[in-house]
Amino acid sequence: MKLFAEQALLPDGWHPDVLIDIDGDSIRTVTAHAKREGAQVVAGPLVPGMPNLHSHAFQRAMAGLTERAGPSGDNFWAWREQMYKFLERITPEDNAAIATQLYIEMLKSGYTSVAEFHYVHHDPAGVPYAQRTAMAESVVQAASTTRIGLTLLPVFYAHATFGGVPPNAAQRRFIHGVDDFGKLLEGVFTWLGSPKTRGVLRRIGIAPHSLRAVTPDELTAILAQLDAIDATAPVHIHAAEQLKEVNDCRTWSGKRPVAWLLEKHKLSARWCLVHATHLDDDETFRLANSGAIAGLCPSTEANLGDGIFNAPDYFMQHGHWGIGGDSHVGVDPFRELALVEYAQRLKSARRNILSTPSVPSIGGGLFRQALQGGATALGQKAGAIAAGYLADLVVMNADDVALAEQQGDAILDAAIFGPARQPVRDVMVGGAWVVQGGHHAREAEAFKKYRETLKRLLN
Repeated sequence: MKLFAEQALLPDGWHPDVLIDIDGDSIRTVTAHAKREGAQVVAGPLVPGMPNLHSHAFQRAMAGLTERAGPSGDNFWAWREQMYKFLERITPEDNAAIATQLYIEMLKSGYTSVAEFHYVHHDPAGVPYAQRTAMAESVVQAASTTRIGLTLLPVFYAHATFGGVPPNAAQRRFIHGVDDFGKLLEGVFTWLGSPKTRGVLRRIGIAPHSLRAVTPDELTAILAQLDAIDATAPVHIHAAEQLKEVNDCRTWSGKRPVAWLLEKHKLSARWCLVHATHLDDDETFRLANSGAIAGLCPSTEANLGDGIFNAPDYFMQHGHWGIGGDSHVGVDPFRELALVEYAQRLKSARRNILSTPSVPSIGGGLFRQALQGGATALGQKAGAIAAGYLADLVVMNADDVALAEQQGDAILDAAIFGPARQPVRDVMVGGAWVVQGGHHAREAEAFKKYRETLKRLLN
């Protein structure tokens, strides 16, 4: 297949008249200032698809359900209790329906791949399913139905808080011992790594949930389990999302959570520290220089009142980062990127905080950085229109009023900071069109099933 774009964002910037030769799921060659040569002409500016580095798919069905003031004030921990209650009834079939709806929304908004931080493993009573990987299979089923690229991250969760405190009853669907988790991991790699799922299941890694939920010995053990299978696989962990977490970690270990991880483990590009909201200056410097990815989830962090990431100092050190949907109160990469910048403006009472000398466009710089960091966090060769990279491409909608007549990085500035209603027109994942004219072929049936699922769960 050959595509021709009148303008496209390549690794070294925007270029006119770009011819892209696609072989299977990847890009074979890219030529700028080219002739059409009978290629399919895309209907707008072409950019790489955005990776979503952090997703809890089932939480999409909760969006809007927790926006009620409680009698004693609300925070992350009160929200978590409501989340536990919601997931008590979710079956593998429910999970597939919710994830399918979510992944279609992601694709239509310009995400082309997702890292699923998957921690609901057992049945509502906390008993493993007869097919140990049943819930994980439901995620892959959703990815296969929608054709979104998937990095699956089974979560290890064993304790209620720091110091190995036993889990509470509400956490029963998550809980594993090290040996049981090893069996789950083997099952995931064996069944989900088979040829029939490789079209969408691009990588498998692990997600030790947080330092609250895993002891130091358990973390070392599950990393060894993963390394025995794939020593390059991604490792994602929640870290420093809440001030209470930071303070509890200091009480337990004498150190802040990110400082503890930096001291005890050799962080590298395979690691993604999700949120990393509350960093001191030393942690900011060391994390930025470790090569690890900071996984920012701005809409969820705002919704939960988590706080504001120290982006200016982290960016100054050229730290790597990407964006995630997390609880999916927002399903739009452009809005997530706007929030990264807007949070800094509100904090500093200034504008245009996160510009760089090489890319003065705020939107252009944020988009490029999130592409690179997201693809690295997912362990995928994606996020660029270049030879050897996955053919994950987004055609911007030049007919959206906010994007009309824009050129180059002004397209991204308009999509991120302008009043764009439908900035994405067409989406390609792995060399196949999955969204055309703003529509996904499975959206009607997916929504019908999702609606039926919600009706049962909410009544």
